[in-house]
Amino acid sequence: MKKLTAILLSLTLLLCGCDSSAAGATNLMEDVPVRIVCLAKHPDRSTEVTDFAVRLFQTCLIDEKNTLISPLSVLSALGMTANGADGETLSQMETVLGSDREKLNYYLYSLMDGQSEQLKLANSIWFRDHDLTVKDVFLETNANYYQADMFQAPMDTATLDAINRWVEEHTDGMIPEILKKLDPDTVMCLINALSFDAKWEDVYESHQVGESTFTLENGIPLTVEYMKSTEHAYLEDENATGFIKYYEGRNYAFVALLPKEGMTVAEYAETLTGEGLQALLSSPQDIVTYATMPKFEMEYDVNMAYFLQDMGMMDAFNEDTADFSQLGTSENGNIYISKVIHKTRISVAEEGTKAAAITAVIAAEGAAAPIEDYRRVTLDRPFVYMLIDCRENVPIFIGTLMDP
Repeated sequence: MKKLTAILLSLTLLLCGCDSSAAGATNLMEDVPVRIVCLAKHPDRSTEVTDFAVRLFQTCLIDEKNTLISPLSVLSALGMTANGADGETLSQMETVLGSDREKLNYYLYSLMDGQSEQLKLANSIWFRDHDLTVKDVFLETNANYYQADMFQAPMDTATLDAINRWVEEHTDGMIPEILKKLDPDTVMCLINALSFDAKWEDVYESHQVGESTFTLENGIPLTVEYMKSTEHAYLEDENATGFIKYYEGRNYAFVALLPKEGMTVAEYAETLTGEGLQALLSSPQDIVTYATMPKFEMEYDVNMAYFLQDMGMMDAFNEDTADFSQLGTSENGNIYISKVIHKTRISVAEEGTKAAAITAVIAAEGAAAPIEDYRRVTLDRPFVYMLIDCRENVPIFIGTLMDP
């Protein structure tokens, strides 16, 4: 019997987005009531989310390659999918995600409910319009907690165009497509789009920008543009030094962590734990910090299916053992996940960063009192960086800059 495939898409972009309904498909949410979720039951999941972020980051890391993932986007896409899982498939997903399904739903709902002009999330689910019976409770749960747009479509070239239009519209035209084709076995696509666009609290002035050398881990020197500022949130653990640079409003911040001399980025990443990272981010030292970092832009594109299986989520990707019976049933075979497509993009420049961060640039004229206690952090070799939600000290994005 022919097997059917459910494709899971996690789309993450650091670009300003806009909302628009997709054409060429029937919106299933027109007949599904959406209720207001009571956040009084919302538990604090910041430690679990940070732990998942660190574990996923460590699994995805490839030596000498730039990496950029959004744990929040992956959680959102997998959270929607988990609402259709049951049995051992659900158990494995909850173990990997570090939270049971209900608590994760509440946590992600709180983020959807509290999103701002700087951070925007959007979700959509696309169903094949034949051979597939989807349970109402699956639709209702994802409508209630994820505010997901849901479309019933034939999964043909017209559907492909509609999906890519939805992606383009929710990324302000910066990403024209997420898929080049739809496989014949595709019965469902679940997509999360996360966009962030924020200015530094204090933008860099022209005199704070200049050229200098960035040395790769293999010793090759590169000439790159650097930005210099004075910060007041110094970070240090036994293996790295760094700083926090805030964005306007101080709800989000850019974090840089530079491994100590003689330690590679991969070696440093292996020392990280969710608990340790939470403690570090929640207790920056109020010390004058002369921070220097390169301007950079990068894109990242990966199928996360392999990494998630390495983390223990095995059954969901196996056409024989996957149990998505709470999602629905297909006339032609079992439903399983075939891919988890994850795309990210970032730009760090004088005006701001497409992510969570803040900047404190202090410039003064005349004679100032001498500063006796200060630190200097110069990101002139590979480092780890994050965009964090300062209210919970949770990484929204986490990556490595190995080669700017």
